[in-house]
Amino acid sequence: MRPGLNQITLSPNNNFANQIKENQTQKRSPIRRHRTARAVKMAASSRALFLSCFHGGGAEVSRHLALRPRYPSMPRRPRTAAVTGDASEGGGSGGDLEAAKGAAEEEKVAVFAVTGMTCAACAGSVEKAVKRLPGIHDAAVDVLGGRVQVVFYPAFVSEEKIREAIEDVGFEAKLINEEVREKNILVCRLHIKGMTCTSCTSTVESALQAFPGVQRASVALATEEAEIRYDRRIVAANQLIQAVEETGFEAVLITTGEDRSRIDLKIDGVLNERLIMILESSIQALPGVEDIKVDTELHKITISYKPDQTGPRDLIEVIESATSGDVTASIYPEAEGREHHRYGEIKRYKQSFLWSLIFTIPVFLTSMVFMYIPGLKDGLDKKVVNMMSIGELLRWILSTPVQFIIGRKFYTGAYKAMCHGSPNMDVLIALGTNTAYFYSVYSVLRAATSENYMSNDFFETSSMLISFILLGKYLEILAKGKTSEAIAKLMDLAPETATLLIHDHEGNVVGEKEIDSRLIQKNDVIKVVPGGKVASDGFVIRGQSHVNESMITGESRPVAKRKGDTVIGGTVNENGVLHVRATFVGSESALAQIVRLVESAQMAKAPVQKFADQISRVFVPLVIVLSVLTWLVWFLAGRFHGYPRSWIPSSMDSFQLALQFGISVMVIACPCALGLATPTAVMVATGVGASQGVLIKGGQALESAHKVDSIVFDKTGTLTIGKPVVVNTKLLKNMVLREFYDYVAAAEDNSEHPLAKAIVEHAKKLHSEENHIWPEARDFISVPGHGVKANINHKIVIVGNKSFMLSSSIDISLEAMEILTEEEEKAQTAIIVAMDQEVVGIISVSDPIKPNANDVISYLRSMNVESIMVTGDNWGTANAIGKEVGIEKIIAEAKPEQKAEKVKELQEQMSPLKRLTSSS
Repeated sequence: MRPGLNQITLSPNNNFANQIKENQTQKRSPIRRHRTARAVKMAASSRALFLSCFHGGGAEVSRHLALRPRYPSMPRRPRTAAVTGDASEGGGSGGDLEAAKGAAEEEKVAVFAVTGMTCAACAGSVEKAVKRLPGIHDAAVDVLGGRVQVVFYPAFVSEEKIREAIEDVGFEAKLINEEVREKNILVCRLHIKGMTCTSCTSTVESALQAFPGVQRASVALATEEAEIRYDRRIVAANQLIQAVEETGFEAVLITTGEDRSRIDLKIDGVLNERLIMILESSIQALPGVEDIKVDTELHKITISYKPDQTGPRDLIEVIESATSGDVTASIYPEAEGREHHRYGEIKRYKQSFLWSLIFTIPVFLTSMVFMYIPGLKDGLDKKVVNMMSIGELLRWILSTPVQFIIGRKFYTGAYKAMCHGSPNMDVLIALGTNTAYFYSVYSVLRAATSENYMSNDFFETSSMLISFILLGKYLEILAKGKTSEAIAKLMDLAPETATLLIHDHEGNVVGEKEIDSRLIQKNDVIKVVPGGKVASDGFVIRGQSHVNESMITGESRPVAKRKGDTVIGGTVNENGVLHVRATFVGSESALAQIVRLVESAQMAKAPVQKFADQISRVFVPLVIVLSVLTWLVWFLAGRFHGYPRSWIPSSMDSFQLALQFGISVMVIACPCALGLATPTAVMVATGVGASQGVLIKGGQALESAHKVDSIVFDKTGTLTIGKPVVVNTKLLKNMVLREFYDYVAAAEDNSEHPLAKAIVEHAKKLHSEENHIWPEARDFISVPGHGVKANINHKIVIVGNKSFMLSSSIDISLEAMEILTEEEEKAQTAIIVAMDQEVVGIISVSDPIKPNANDVISYLRSMNVESIMVTGDNWGTANAIGKEVGIEKIIAEAKPEQKAEKVKELQEQMSPLKRLTSSS
């Protein structure tokens, strides 16, 4: 730091404001410094302060911004604020003055993009103009970044006034959404138990949307989850949970969306109050730990922490050491809690259904089957009391447990729904089955008290309805469980274990240890062997290899990696050993972000689903009204006009027939299919697509897919297999093909290039034994991008491209040149083989067309969908592939980062009504 400049130290703790205050107390020297020193001072201090606002303590630090005041006479707070405070203390009008004082105390942060600032003098002009406004708490100017951050009191000055003040001094200003404010907008996810239909989801959504601070809420019935975008300054996650539970459903927090890592640890051992206290105090003492929750029933500890300061291994070590080995800790299976709940729900519905069958089957037999068997019919028709028969009494006894014990969940669901004014399918089931049951009870009791009344019961209707609905619920839960299988497959892309390298203080590797990949922490060094999966996002610090990143990029061609290159967790290391330093772990990894993207897509509602939800809000009340009207119409029609005798069973009157129709309308109209059909289809489509490498952003994309009239295909891995194979061999000298490939494979076996691997794999097919041993290759030399050279059985073997041959002083004959030209026209890569300075053969390697590529293009053409190919290969290869599969419109020599731009250009060229999708 230069002499004469104030030094500001940025501390990771909350001492930043205190340091600034100490700088403020220093007296200013009356001596006028040199203008250059002043400019450097202003730029340095402004830049340090500005960066600390964005990368330091965020919104919390921004509330204590305080550069040494350039204008000491300027009041720190508007006079009106002070007056208001005094008035309230003096016993003014109380409430209004207190409200005004609270408004004055509330600070707000705004960031402006300012163009035209070139030096410290410009920054001084802007700062002076802003600080002269009333209600300005502080301002920081970043000349290099062209930004101004202002902390102000919105009760006295607006963002528009600040912008105008900046423009009045000759600069252009524009309000931007600053990062500090965006950090306050979080996305919370909840698992909600007990929802049965779209009426339930609508109730929860409405309750969440009405909560202050909630910007958007989406509830998915198929996943039983809610996604809420909220402002954490106004509402907390536990308040959202409370809002859901007030609607009668149980909510479990999945994530609050805060910028911190969260881990669930499973505790094995006996937990008591003393151990829990020791665990909490020991964990809380670790740097970076923010929150701890202990669930003694599940033996689970949930810890929120900052991954830059601690990690899961540190937490486990502290837990086990603090309890002297009495308790062991491990990663709590991520899906175990949810899967446990789902399996428990499946088990409950299965047991309920089986128990209902035990009672329902006899009811069904006595009412529908035994009545047509002469001997049994006489026994069931025998009277017990007056006109009440044995059959009616048996059905009453057997159907009662089904109605009130097995079916009690429908009563509780209906009660909660009616309490919140949102009738759902439980209401319909309860109304329908109760109507049938209690009418039957009335009929049987009347028969028992009468000597001539012929009763007709519907006990089988109520018990069979409950049994069938329980079966439907059981199948529904099984179907919903399968929709999450694709997410589980995505998570399985990450390896289960990783090899952790242990270093000494000097950075030398002293050992290695196999750990659970979920225990990787930031800055760990992971060893990745050939054929293994990269365990974490990071960058290579040692080694070189080729990595298959098709899981992320869709490009099946392996990507060369060397020191300094980044790698992605879940990708496959094809050859060579890599040492990778972990940078993004856990929820920050690319794979975790893909999973969140798919989950968000599954949460998003298609337009048709939104329409179905609107219908379902009035569906249940409408069905109840229609049921009553149906019963009334049939009853009146039968009473005044009569029914054809073929419509009415001999033992049923018009009232009973009308009642049966009314019950039928009420029960079969349950809105289960209306609420589950679309979200289940969206979930299955997005999940299966993700497992196949296609990410679909929600139901809207699927719903609008029928409007597509153009599809853009990538070449490698989409139209082609994506793996090079040998397709042709031309020998220019008289020698045995297997002997020729023995020499070539011996040289290429030491290479890590994908083309070399293709040649070695082809050479293996020429031998019957599986593990053929190639001749020894001595003096091996690999020239990246050109080829290899080795001494094999006293022969100098050179394998590579044309430029490598010419640089090795090997003449290429006219015949060989013709073969090279012919192979290039076929979109094949020609590899020249020379022995002892003479070309002996040419190997053609190609990425073959997928077997069904032609059929797909032909089918799309029959649907009037235009196919377009975008590839990074040269025009010759692109035209050859396009001609082979039947694609006429081709865009070649496009870099990977340019392909999206090419798609946008195609969209702009087409009619606004057209829609274009890309597949890669």
